[in-house]
Parts: sequence; structure tokens; C-alpha cells
Amino acid sequence: MIRPDFLPGTRIGVLTTQPLDRVLDYRAPESGCSVGDFVEVPLGPRKIIGVVWGDGEGTFDASKLRAAYRKLDVPPMRDEMRAFLERAAAYTLTPMEAMLRLATRVSGLGDPPGARKVYALAGGPPARLTDARARVLDAMDDFDGAAVGLSELANAAGVSHGVVKGLVQLGTLIEVEAPRDGPFPRLDPMLPGKELAADQAYAAKVLRHAAHDAKYGATLLKGVTGSGKTEVYLEAVAATLAKGRQALVLLPEIALTAEFLTRVEARFGARPAEWHSGVTQAERRRCWGQVAHGNAQLVVGARSALFLPFQDLGLIVVDEEHDSSYKQEDGAHYNARDMAVLRATLCSAQVVLASATPSLESWANAQSGKYARLDLTSRFGEAQMPSLAAIDMRTEDLVSGTWISPTLVGAVRQRIEKGEQSLLFLNRRGYAPLTLCRACGHQIECDECDARMVEHRFQKRLICHQCGASRSMPTECPNCHLEGKLAPVGPGVERLAEEVSHLFPEARTAILSSDLFGSARALKAQIQDIAGGGADIIIGTQIVAKGHNFPKLTLVGVIDADLGLHGSDLRASERTFQLMRQVAGRAGRVAEAKGEALLQSFQPEHPVLQAILTGEDEAFWEAEAAARQSAGMPPFGRLAGVVLTGPDQDVVMQIGQKLARNSGSIAQIGAQVFGPALAPIARIRGQFRVRLLVKAEKTAPLQVALARWVGQVKRPPNVRLTLDIDPQSFY
Repeated sequence: MIRPDFLPGTRIGVLTTQPLDRVLDYRAPESGCSVGDFVEVPLGPRKIIGVVWGDGEGTFDASKLRAAYRKLDVPPMRDEMRAFLERAAAYTLTPMEAMLRLATRVSGLGDPPGARKVYALAGGPPARLTDARARVLDAMDDFDGAAVGLSELANAAGVSHGVVKGLVQLGTLIEVEAPRDGPFPRLDPMLPGKELAADQAYAAKVLRHAAHDAKYGATLLKGVTGSGKTEVYLEAVAATLAKGRQALVLLPEIALTAEFLTRVEARFGARPAEWHSGVTQAERRRCWGQVAHGNAQLVVGARSALFLPFQDLGLIVVDEEHDSSYKQEDGAHYNARDMAVLRATLCSAQVVLASATPSLESWANAQSGKYARLDLTSRFGEAQMPSLAAIDMRTEDLVSGTWISPTLVGAVRQRIEKGEQSLLFLNRRGYAPLTLCRACGHQIECDECDARMVEHRFQKRLICHQCGASRSMPTECPNCHLEGKLAPVGPGVERLAEEVSHLFPEARTAILSSDLFGSARALKAQIQDIAGGGADIIIGTQIVAKGHNFPKLTLVGVIDADLGLHGSDLRASERTFQLMRQVAGRAGRVAEAKGEALLQSFQPEHPVLQAILTGEDEAFWEAEAAARQSAGMPPFGRLAGVVLTGPDQDVVMQIGQKLARNSGSIAQIGAQVFGPALAPIARIRGQFRVRLLVKAEKTAPLQVALARWVGQVKRPPNVRLTLDIDPQSFY
């Protein structure tokens, strides 16, 4: 038996998830404990979970310390994981308790193992198949025949527990006991993968070799859309699993997981573990526990999966690494792409950053030699890249109140006649972004935010996209009280769908927008239906750009290619380039039909659009990098955002001004402070927001100076200060 680091009654330091900003001292439990052990400790009248972080540091009389209740029966937190949390906290200036919360976001962590009742198909459908019973059977199909818990099945089907139990009595379902958190099926890395073309085979060979070395390395896998990046990095996953190590694949969108899991199952013979907001709490607990025991070989998840307790993490893949959803914008502000690289350095793992349109940060790191780079220049199999062209809207005869040009209308009609699909892309949710009174000019705004409310005609409501507040669509102007004068201004996807139904009444239309689906399961079902040919015309927001594969889609029409080109956002050009490229890449992904992408624009001569149309990717990145470098902006310089939030605008602004006046610690490292200024959206949920921006050289010790700077200014309890290292948005 291994002797514990701390004998019973010894002083220990325990890090908890409570907002106390310090390690708490306790006495070790009766069993003793070691650094990294999870323990249950008292805090006031409550019992909370913490991690033994080391020796206690307090001067409080040891005999008067409260004892930890017990050591939990879970694997201890590994040294590399604790180092990762400490390094991530130091870089992002996040309190350690907040980092620990990210690493323990699972219910029932200290519960003893047990059994649960699960349900599986036992016979055919009942003689009397009601709508509720049919929904249960459909839900069972969605679970691919796997046994599922009562609440999970009932929630997925939208029925009561009684409907499920009624099907048990009828013999359609069977109720059995199963281990509550059973192991995941084993993946077989020796199964053959798909046959790869020459450049794909070479990239796969390089990644397999790197995975076999079992040491840190980072690779940018840059491949055109449809080039087989997934099949290539799955070979790296296979090599990692064959070596007995664990792998993690991060995806930017929950809706992508269904298709990806199917591909993983085809490659390895079983489904991996999942970790994202779409899985139940029971499945999250199972995933966390099996990862900690080393029994989950591969995890597919969202950005927070990076904080799971892997025993031997050998590979991290960040798919669509450029995607802005990898940046956590509330709580702990971190970029999962960058934290993936950090974690890999600490556990001797490989990182694969995969994208057709990489972030400028990753592109620059590859240019400098910090990352290796592998390019896939052709599509997988015999599929060809789509042709791209601009539609000059200045020459189109467009009827007022419509947004689809005659040229695009003709192209869509041709696809309908051929039995092919078209995608119309507009990155605006709802029916119209603005509702205006034609009598007095009043614009309907949110009561709690400095933002216009967006009409969602399908729901017959106005919704604020900042705070989520909604109200019924009024019949009269709230300002002048005249009826019949409110008019929608501008298009959203719902308004575009209205125009499509008028132009193509015979066509089957589907809208892909995150606000139209009540669950991730419903969104996945819609995507699967479209992929199977269930729609002639797809109308979508940016969700359609995130890696979906629609085999019958041969035409992409971008309704407003100019939408993201202007504004104060540092990354406006980069994001527009990425989004347009990704959307265009949805077309023609099979060999039978070449795709086409048409971009409607009032300024087709714009350099960003020209880079998209000509395919001069490298020229675009080089020009963008040169502009950023000359301005000392990321990735060649550093930025940090400071956001002050409070109910009184004057008080918040005064604190911001005081910070600006007392910025000596920032000036000492050669950095500049800009602001304070009201945020572009100054008020959200009744709270006013004031921003300051710090700009520094790349090598400046920014975090130390920031911590010293903001720590010297006192603020009232109702004013919150948020630090954002490497901000991605400036709203």
C-alpha cells in the first residue's frame, strides 16, 4: 500500500470551487490523503468538494482546524492537470476556483457507484400506436438501440414517464438494471480506414508518426473544404489509440457531432464518449468518470472537454480551429485553441489544428515554424472545388423589398429542375433586424439593453438577441400609438424564406437557424433530413458553414457578401474571408456534380471578396498579416480588454477614468491604455458596460502588469470588472 502524502489529522490545503480566492486549510481525513485527491470538506453548514492542493499555509491553530470528511473514490487529479489549471489561470487572469469549476462540471462526483434502470426495445409496436407512443419509439431509434434511462427517454420523446412505463407493460420495451456509469465500448484502431489520395496519405503518415513519438508537437492541417481533413486526422487518432493513449476531438458546433460520431463508428467499430451541452447529466458523469479511469479512449466534445481528467492524453484535434465559438466569453475567458496547445505541452501530446481557413494566429505560427504545416489542396475522391463568381448588385434589376437577384433566381431554378439543392446564406436570424414606425420614425428597442429588438415572425414575437427578452409583436407604435405604421426593415432568414416561397412555390424549403430549434436533437434531425434530400432550397445563417456535408447541394448563394466587411472589429476582414470561404465550400462535395457559389455584392472589387473569388488564400493571409504587423496588433502584438459593468453609468465611467489615470504599471511595460469608452452595446440586462483596451508588445509581461493595475482601484460591490486576455470580440 502506498503511503499517503498526508497522514490523518495533518494540515492540508484544499482548493474548492467556492469564490474565496484562496486555498483553505483542513485536517486530513481518517484515511489520510495525497496531493490531487478529491475530498469532501465542510464549509459552514455545507459539504463541498475540493482537491488537495498541497500543504496548508495558514497560521490558524492546527488543533482547531476542521477535518475533511472523506476522500472520494475517484482517481486523483494528475500533476499535469493541476499544472494546466494553474498555467491557464495565470494566463487568463482567472481565479483558481473558477478554473477548478471547469474541471469538475459534473453532478454526483462523490456518489458511490450504483445501478440504474434502463429501457430497451423488446418487441414490435403496440396494437394501439398513439402519437406519444410513436414519439418514444422514434426516440429509441435516435439512440441507435442503446439502452436509455427513464427521464432521458421521456425528455427526448417529450412524453411523461407513464407513457414509457406503459410500453413496458405492453411488451414493446423492457426494463433492466445496468451499471450507472458503465464503460464505453472499446474502439479498434486496427480497423482499416478509407483509401486516401496521395497528399492525404502523406499527411496521415506524418501525423501517425508524430503520434507514435509520444511527445509534444503542433500541426496546422490546412485543407480546402471537402479535402478529407477528418479522414486524415482520424489516422492520427488511430495511431494514438494503438499506443494505448487517449485522444480528444473538439468540434465547434453540437450539430456536427451526429455526422462525426457516425464516421468515428465506421472507422473504429464503436462510438466514442461525448461531452457537450446536448448530453444528459448522467452521460456527463459517466464520461468524466470513465475518462478519469482511462476507460474512455476517445472523447468528442465542445471546448469545455479540454478540462476533462484524462489519464494519458496523447492527441488533441481542434477541428475548424478558426471558429470563434472556441472562445469562452463569460466566466473564465479562454480560447480553447490556445489552451489545447498549452495542455498538450504539459502532457507530451500532439495537437492538430484543422481548418480550410485557419486563424491568422495559427497561420503565423506555421509561417514562423512554431507549428508544422500540412496542406491538402484537392477534394477527397473525385469531387471538384466549386466555381466562384460575384453578382454585381449595382447592375441587377431588383424589385424594392426583395433581396434575391434575378441572376441568383435563375441559378436556383436550374438546380430545382435538375433535382439538386441550393443554399441561400444570410447571417441574420429572425424576420427583420429592425422594426420602424413609418409615422414617427421610432425604432423598437429592448427595455433592458441598448439594442434593437428583432422580429421573429414564426414565433410572432420581438426578441432581443443580447439578453433574450421577448414581447408580442405590437399592433401599434409604442411611441405615437398609431396602428398599421410598423414596418420591418432589412431581411433575416425568415423574411428570405417568405421571398423564396413566393419565387419557388413548388420547392421544399428548410431553414437552418439556431433559434428555430428547441433542442440539439431537433437540429441534428433537420440536418440529417436535408442531407438525405429532404429540401430543395436551404436558407441558413452561419450554422450552415460549420462542416456540414449535403451531398445534393450544388449551388450556394450568399445574399449579402458585404455584411461583415466594415466596422471597427480588428478581425472583420479575416472573419468575412473565413465565413464566405466556408459557406462556398458546402457546394459540390460529390464527384457527380460540380458546385457553384455566387456572392451578391455592391462592391465586388473589395480586396477581401477578390481574394475569395480568385482563390488567392496565401496572398490574403500575407496582406492581412502585414497590416496587423505594421499596426502592432495580434498576432504580432498583444491586446487585453477590461470591461466594467454596473447599474449606474456615471459610476462605472468614473471607475474607468480612474483606472486610465492610474495606469503607471501599464506604462512601465511600454503598453498603452485606450479608453474608457462605452461599449458599442452600452447596456445589457440593465447593466452599463464601459471598456478599456490595453495594447502591448508581444513579449511584454502583460498579465503581471494588468493584475497590479486593476488591483489598485477599489470599486463598489455592484460594479464588476472582467479581464479578457486576447479578446476576440469588442461588442
